[in-house]
Amino acid sequence: MCGPELAARGPGQATAHRDWARERWAAQWIACPEAPQRDAGVFHFRKTLDLTDLPKEFVVHVSGDNRFILFVNGTRVGEGPANSDLSHWKYETFDLRPFLHNGKNVIGATVWNFGTQAPVAQMTSRSGFILQGDAQAEQIANTDDSWQVESESGHGVLAANFGSVLQAYYAGPPGEIIDGRHYHWDWNSATAASEAVATRWRRAMTLGSGAARETSDSPTIWMLEPDPLPQMEYREVPAGVAVASSGLDSRDLQGSSFRIAPRTKASVLLDAGALTTARPEIICSGGAEARVRLTYAEALVDKQGKKGNRNETQGRHILGVFDELIPDGGKHRYFMPLIWRTWRYLQIDVTTGDQPLEVEKLHVWFTAYPFREEARFASSDPELAKIWEVGWRTARLCAHETYMDTPYWERLQYVGDTRIQALISYAMSGDDRLARQAIDAIDSSRIPDGITASRYPSRLPQFIPTFSLLWVGMVHDFFIYRDNAEFVREHMPGTRVVLDWFLRHQRADGLVGKLPWWPFVDWTEDFQGGVPPQDADGGSASITLEFIEALRDAAGLEQRLGDPERAHLYSDRADKATGALRKLCWDEKAGLIADTPARSHFSQQANALAVWLDVIPREKQRDVLARALAVHSALTKTGDLALSQASYYFRFYVTRALEHAGMADAYLSTLQPWRDMLKMGLTTWAETPEPTRSDSHAWSAHPNFDLLRMVAGIRPGAPQFSEIVIEPHLGNLHSVSAAVPHPKGPIEVSYSVELGGGTSAKICVPEGVPARLIWKGRTYILRSGEQTLELP
Repeated sequence: MCGPELAARGPGQATAHRDWARERWAAQWIACPEAPQRDAGVFHFRKTLDLTDLPKEFVVHVSGDNRFILFVNGTRVGEGPANSDLSHWKYETFDLRPFLHNGKNVIGATVWNFGTQAPVAQMTSRSGFILQGDAQAEQIANTDDSWQVESESGHGVLAANFGSVLQAYYAGPPGEIIDGRHYHWDWNSATAASEAVATRWRRAMTLGSGAARETSDSPTIWMLEPDPLPQMEYREVPAGVAVASSGLDSRDLQGSSFRIAPRTKASVLLDAGALTTARPEIICSGGAEARVRLTYAEALVDKQGKKGNRNETQGRHILGVFDELIPDGGKHRYFMPLIWRTWRYLQIDVTTGDQPLEVEKLHVWFTAYPFREEARFASSDPELAKIWEVGWRTARLCAHETYMDTPYWERLQYVGDTRIQALISYAMSGDDRLARQAIDAIDSSRIPDGITASRYPSRLPQFIPTFSLLWVGMVHDFFIYRDNAEFVREHMPGTRVVLDWFLRHQRADGLVGKLPWWPFVDWTEDFQGGVPPQDADGGSASITLEFIEALRDAAGLEQRLGDPERAHLYSDRADKATGALRKLCWDEKAGLIADTPARSHFSQQANALAVWLDVIPREKQRDVLARALAVHSALTKTGDLALSQASYYFRFYVTRALEHAGMADAYLSTLQPWRDMLKMGLTTWAETPEPTRSDSHAWSAHPNFDLLRMVAGIRPGAPQFSEIVIEPHLGNLHSVSAAVPHPKGPIEVSYSVELGGGTSAKICVPEGVPARLIWKGRTYILRSGEQTLELP
């Protein structure tokens, strides 16, 4: 059975034949002469090849700064490079053979650099492009000064500040403007290839040869390495349904096609039915001098700017990111932004001049990381199927060339979000390539002090020290779920540097002391900026508990794969911190761990972590969780105590406490916030309760992970998933069936609760993997293959 590493790549995409990352490339980075190096610009590059006796394959390696889209004979081949930093700049590999023919062939690329207006996740040196043939015969395509280039004056960046427009933090891409009056429509055609260089085309300027990270003799700054990821999924999906329009006769509106009379203002609002990440492609004829705006929104808003039920359109309007188009009057003009957009609602606003405009068609090209849903979950509760569906959509839309917190607002790979996203990927797809990318990227972000960035890649540095601890947890999670010990070893020098930094910040009393930068733990009403209460020297139960988790995770890695002496040091320091919390923060009267030694404030966050990590003794854990979770508002009184409730994000860690304390049967009752979001018409999970900025935040998608782990009960029983434990917690469900991918084959379960009170379990275990079933405290050894058990 082939695992995800052997999955087929997309059309035209090829695996590198030679290891170009270990040698200097013969190809040159090229650029547009006299164009600004770092200002916003869009460029077309092209070369004509005269080919006879086509080879079986024509493999090339391609990169650009910021981004490129590669074409052969006018057909889109692929895009890139995957986001990274200059020391790990990615190149993509494509087989051009399916797009070539005998005779003249045009290889073209649109390359853009959005300068200071690029998404915050975009790192850059300067505008440039490079293409390297894999073998000698293919090197006739290498970029050098035989290539032509032009600056595309008809495609640029809007000046709109979307943070101000939306009145919230925005770090995504800018709006684009495509002015058809100046756009070079046939740049990619054979006719354009025959144009004299003295017209729009120039001879490309060379910047220096491509350089791998191992070389140092090239003047270019991009240190190239192969992109280990597949090309992103790219397929057409329905454009949606028109739910409102104005300024045109309804008879002229046919789906996403319509005609607008001269000197008219009109608009059409389309509902995709669910949030999507895609490129819109609008085809227009006529309408010279018209102005067309495409506005994208997760939800419509009322007059007060509130979202409300996402399905409602009456009395609501669109407010969001937008692109603009100016038709030139030509026929069948194809307008498409260079960067994909996020929306459920898309509004097309048109103001025509003296000519009518015909919008012939709106194509929508979905794009995201090509995860395959290998897991499944079904039960007697139909609403859980909807939670599963929405969670998987959320996870997919927040995964492209990196994981990202939100595809609309930021597109940044934050460690706190990414840890949860990686676990969902392991459990639902078995594909760990994007997770390995994330672990690599965060490791690369460490500064000389030893701490990692909170998000990476990012051209704006940000540091959340607690996220460095969660990155250690990510490495440990990988070790538990994936059979790749060598990859874990590669990152243990990084985990050591991070923990050395924290060990220097551990106080004499055992708590973590005052930390620089932003010691975020959770978004909750009375954590100031996400920072939990601290004493004068930074003492915080939650932060110290996250430190304990990282120490124990790293101790386990060191004991098995590294340095047993370090493992002993980490265990000793974790024990010291544990003792400090018990002595300084346990409040006997409240029966809870307090947030600080002052014992004046309590939180679900600290108590959930304290249960999970056995800081609270086993015999008290159920009572503590019962008290800590008996609240439902953001800040509620339990007796005389103020108790902060965990956010959507931090409920992932609350669930870990439930599981550890033997209270997993209560898990299904904790899903009410997700059921409430369904009632609000959300098609992806929100960042926070209403009012929320983001309607799609992957840190809220963890129910998919726990429906498999907690309810169906499937989890690793030993590191590297070398053993399987199946411990279902069905709650009040009558039936459950599920599957989880495993490197040696799927793990499949189904449970049926009989009328007499017993439960029938059908379980299929992959060959050669030790497995056991735990049911009501009793252990049953499972054999490979399918088996049926009648359980009391």
